[in-house]
Parts: sequence; C-alpha cells; structure tokens
Amino acid sequence: MSAAAPAAAGSGKELANPPSDGISNLRFSNHSDNILVSSWDKTVRLYDADANVLKGEFVHPGPVLDCCFHDDSSGFSAGADNTVRRLVFSSAKEDVLGRHDGPVRCVEYSYAAGQVITGSWDKTVKCWDPRGVSGPERTLVGTYAQPERVYSLSLVGNRLVVATAGRHVNIYDLRNMSQPEQKRDSSLKYQTRCVRCFPNGTGYALSSVEGRVSMEFFDLSESAQSKKYAFKCHRKSEAGRDTVYPVNAIAFHPIYGTFATGGCDGFVNVWDGINKKRLYQYSKYASSIAALSFSKDGHLLAVASSYTYEDGEKPHEPDAIFIRAVNEVEVKPKPKALPAPQ
Repeated sequence: MSAAAPAAAGSGKELANPPSDGISNLRFSNHSDNILVSSWDKTVRLYDADANVLKGEFVHPGPVLDCCFHDDSSGFSAGADNTVRRLVFSSAKEDVLGRHDGPVRCVEYSYAAGQVITGSWDKTVKCWDPRGVSGPERTLVGTYAQPERVYSLSLVGNRLVVATAGRHVNIYDLRNMSQPEQKRDSSLKYQTRCVRCFPNGTGYALSSVEGRVSMEFFDLSESAQSKKYAFKCHRKSEAGRDTVYPVNAIAFHPIYGTFATGGCDGFVNVWDGINKKRLYQYSKYASSIAALSFSKDGHLLAVASSYTYEDGEKPHEPDAIFIRAVNEVEVKPKPKALPAPQ
C-alpha cells in the first residue's frame, strides 16, 4: 500500500457516559445513528450518537465480549459467562437465548437467515432462532465444531466467515451449515485479530496481531486468487527498529467499499483496497483502537479508544468513544490516473 496520506485534525465528538472498562465492540444500527456498545465492565449500552445520549443499559454477570443489533431498539450480547442474551431496550427486557461451554467471543445477526450466529472459545459456532426465545432448547438451530477457539466472525448475505486460533478460516453458506464450503488457513503468519467481509460479497479482509491485513477472495479460480494480497500497517520505524502493533478492528464504508483499520498504535487509517492506497490517517488517539464502525450512510465513524491490555496491566487513559464526521475525501477511492493520450 502506498502511504502518502494527509492527517485529519481532531478526534471527533466524545460520547458522554462511556463504559468504565475495556470496550469490546461497538456497532452502528442499520436503521439510525444509534450505537450499541459492549464492555468488560459487564454492560451493554445503547447510545443515540446524534444527541449524545445514553438511551439504555443492561448489566450482565460478567464481561461482555461482543454485541450486535437485531432492530433499532434491541440486540444480542456475547458473554464471558458463556451466555447469549437478547436485549430489548424499549421494554428493558432481557432473555437468555442459550449457552456455550466457554466464553462467547462473537455474535452476529443474519438478516438473510433470521438467525443469531455465535462463536465461542469452546471451539464451536452455534446458530439460534431468536423467535423461540421463551425456551432455550427451541432456540438452538445447530452447533458446528471448529478447529480452534473462535476469535472473529463476519457475515455477508448468506456467507459466514469464521476465523479461529491457529490461523484457521472456515467459510460457510448459512443455508447449509453441515460443513464449511471452504477450509482455509490465514495468509498471515501470526494470530488473527479481526475478519470482516467486503460489502460486495466477493471476499474478506483479515488482520493479525503483527501489523498486517490480508485481502482475500471467495472465488477459488486462478484469476480471482491472483488478486489476493497482504499489506503492512500500524507500525513505526525509529532508529532502524520496527515496532509492530496488533490490528484490532476493520470497518468497511457502506457506500464506497473502502475500509478503516484501528490498531494498538492509537491510529485509524482509511484504505482503498482496490487501488492499494492509504487514503487517510486520523490524528493519534490516546489509547489503542479497540473497535470501529461506520454509520449506515457512511457519514459517521465511531471509534473506541480503549486500552486492550497488549502490554498487561498498566496505567492508561480512560476508555472513550468518539464520533467522527466523515468527509468524502477521507473515504472516496482515488482511481489511478490514466496516461494522457498522445
């Protein structure tokens, strides 16, 4: 990736009443500028990003490792207490959808299948039907063994990508979960941190703890596979010595298909994956970037600046969520210039 990129000033608007411990994830709603946030402080919080108001909060028995929306006022949570919950903020009602045998690391809601998909450190993925929430036995659609602990999940249409420990990647069709469509290994040599599908459904971006992102394609034909590549990011070079940071977060812009990455270096970079360029780098945040999410129209970017304990227990800046207004110049691809006609 070429690195010429201007830096944008300012961090954005800071949300009031942030979590009091590490932020595990944040997501914009598909319907509004509401944001759902999960945290190690045992809470799931719903904010109105425009009004900068905390609209609701659920407190769980243990840390919450992930969350996702169902509709604008309800969602699902993945708990370190092995539990998957449905949370309805409009009525302050909480239901247990079901349980894993280990902490639940990831949760996604598939609008295509009408199912909740969870991934756990118990080395399984489970699919749930939230309509049967009154009886946990009736909600479980299926349990699918994985080669290792699940670290990250991503959905696009009926495709599910599961990234696990040991650098394994399983790709499923939600309409037939009996076995993966494809079993792959990560192209990166180090532990996977995050996987996110391209909005156009052709592939996925995968990041590692070692300052790299790979761009992968579902199509196994030689011509499609020849397009895959990896690039270095979230590194700094001082006095001939490279410091390499984990890339914790990837978020795709919903309109342009460009994407932002967030790392333990406190930087958010925006990339054009097709033209292999860095479009923008935002000014450094006070702490690691734990999570990123673009709003439904791509005009806002939510940034979780939250220490991820990559250096163990140490004094650190308070956890914070910033809402950035996104300018088109920061996210719109810049096609390579064609040579002038002779």
